[in-house]
Amino acid sequence: MSIAFVDLFARLRRERPLVHNLTNDVVTSLTANALLAVGASPAMVVAREEVAEFVAHAAALVINIGTLTASSLDAMLVAAEAAARARVPWVLDPVAVGATAFRREAVARLLEHHPTVIRGNASEVLALATGERHGRGVDAEGGTDADAARALARRTGSVVAATGPIDVVTDGERTLRIHNGHPSLTRLTGAGCTATALTGALLGSGAPPLEAAAAALVLLGVAGERAADERPGTFAVRLLDELGTLTPEALATAARCEA
Repeated sequence: MSIAFVDLFARLRRERPLVHNLTNDVVTSLTANALLAVGASPAMVVAREEVAEFVAHAAALVINIGTLTASSLDAMLVAAEAAARARVPWVLDPVAVGATAFRREAVARLLEHHPTVIRGNASEVLALATGERHGRGVDAEGGTDADAARALARRTGSVVAATGPIDVVTDGERTLRIHNGHPSLTRLTGAGCTATALTGALLGSGAPPLEAAAAALVLLGVAGERAADERPGTFAVRLLDELGTLTPEALATAARCEA
């Protein structure tokens, strides 16, 4: 299938969607700055007492379980339920889902609210698809299992975006492979979380789920290629610069996406 990347990226910049994030404490600043760089409006509202009200005003919701606690899970469940009720698209990042029973149970409860997109690394997607532990916590190991991603998409009704050396995006029937990216991204804490947030931004701008997930991975991958630097700190700054200055036309030209 052909994706109109120029139109998707131009619409993101034009719409400036409000993206509500309940995310990993480690990456809050990077996530917010990446969303600002691409033209979205980030909100980091996390209190259980207000998340449902705020979700109703957002264009998209992002839930990332990286630094999960009992109280943050409670707020996430309230937000996910509110998003489903208000028909606000939302993205689930099941960080290290295979590592502990607490995380597996948390994700099972969140899946009951039908995320629009599940975005995880190859190990996390495989753990969700098989119910078995894969990888070491948040670390991805090996390549992406497209069959596992498709099976998870069919079971949940969500688009699944599995990131690895080659990213796989699938709705269970259609499958896309994204070849953009750079090893520098694996040395930056929060690169995967940024991919999740960007997926929320594309969803919030009105992109269909499969296209939104693919476009988000292209966007981060191309920015990573252009920002590539052996110095991790320099790379992080350059990545934000590239996210903020890449034109829709340049992104579309650099996209390496195959069906």
